[in-house]
Amino acid sequence: MSFPSLRSLSRARSTISKAPSPAEAQSDEFRPFVDRHLEAIKPLPPITLLNLPGRVIWFNVIVITTTPLLSLYGIFTTRAVAQTVLFSIAFYVWNMLGITAGYHRLWSHRSYNATKPLQYFLATAGAGAVQGSIKWWSRSHRAHHRYTDTDLDPYGAHHGLFWSHIGWMLVKPSTRPGPADISDLKQNPVVDWQHRWFFVLALFFGGFVPAAVPGLLWDDWRGGLFFAGFLRLTCVHHSTFCVNSLAHWLGNTTFDDKLSPRDHLLTAIVTLGEGYHNFHHQFPIDYRNAVKWYQWDPTKWFIATCSYIGLASHLRRFPDVEVKKSMLTMQLKSLKAEVDRILWPPSSNDLPVISWNNFQAQSRSRPLIVISGFIHDMSDFLDQHPGGRRLLVQNIGKDATASFLGGVYDHSHAAQNLLATMRVGVLHGGLEHIDELAIPPCQRLQIVKWSGAVHSGCSAGM
Repeated sequence: MSFPSLRSLSRARSTISKAPSPAEAQSDEFRPFVDRHLEAIKPLPPITLLNLPGRVIWFNVIVITTTPLLSLYGIFTTRAVAQTVLFSIAFYVWNMLGITAGYHRLWSHRSYNATKPLQYFLATAGAGAVQGSIKWWSRSHRAHHRYTDTDLDPYGAHHGLFWSHIGWMLVKPSTRPGPADISDLKQNPVVDWQHRWFFVLALFFGGFVPAAVPGLLWDDWRGGLFFAGFLRLTCVHHSTFCVNSLAHWLGNTTFDDKLSPRDHLLTAIVTLGEGYHNFHHQFPIDYRNAVKWYQWDPTKWFIATCSYIGLASHLRRFPDVEVKKSMLTMQLKSLKAEVDRILWPPSSNDLPVISWNNFQAQSRSRPLIVISGFIHDMSDFLDQHPGGRRLLVQNIGKDATASFLGGVYDHSHAAQNLLATMRVGVLHGGLEHIDELAIPPCQRLQIVKWSGAVHSGCSAGM
């Protein structure tokens, strides 16, 4: 039997001393993943004029800049044929459905199941939109949802409107998008087929078909090239890009305000229903973007129609009660902000306690009346009292609770609220306990914001 040397014991002792304590290990475990990931990677240096040419993604720059320029040239030099215009609109809708119903709601979020014919229909439509393959697009989008508004978000809105719209595609970012799981997409034969043949499919459905159909069917090759080709592609690109930019900038935070996504009708119109983005980021597995029947969401209607005719199934909907909880939370937040802006009547804690004798003594020099244990100064209200000055004067220096609450007249809630603003003191012995009658109606229902400091003495159970 051998014994460890003093040197090895010293090494072991040193190793043990460097091991993190359970508290340190737990604190690191609960640190945000984004912070830990950003510390572990080495970002590229900031973009400068010197390194800009090496950071530019020139292929994307050429596509993004030439398509609108050629569209403008075509608009001013090409006669618009009615059939070509209608075909361009139909092709635009087909491409958009490939992105919204296919790339986005089917493959990125798995919000419904699609049959093989529908998958091929959407895969070819998405290829014609020329925005990358399903696998590439969905991987970026899943990273966007997982790391929204952080440096691991590939098109984070916190970098500005231009960046989230097209800037992220034009230059290599300083930080690579965060990791995202796309193992399900790698096992999908339609996704794999489209990824392998993407450039061929993009050229065929994005360039050849839109130019050839008008050219072959009604001899409008030029209109097919410029209107159904370049103009349609430009509109598809920037309509989709608005989901990353406009939908994080314009509108309301209807369901949550933790992150930047917003709901707005204009964005929904531009993006074929993707404009209710605040709802979508809260409930990404839902096949709907617009939860209300009257809201504009053609993509939802398309998916529902496909389900009706048997091309789609297992349409996923977030429980209605959870949607209502989120809506009510934001409504309560809005109401709480309104409540905090209002000057409320003083509470008993903020008023001096006055004895009955002192109250009567002060009533000789100013019109003081006791109602529900509070002393009220009627100086500015004597001549405005709807029931006349005399009713107030005859109760100065007295307790008029019974008269105010029905003995003479059963005053409205508005009158009770107004009365509370005239409080100047609390009658000693008049508020043994807080009676409902002593609380003005406007303060009987309150929105309370939870604070850990308030509950510091309580323990939470699991």
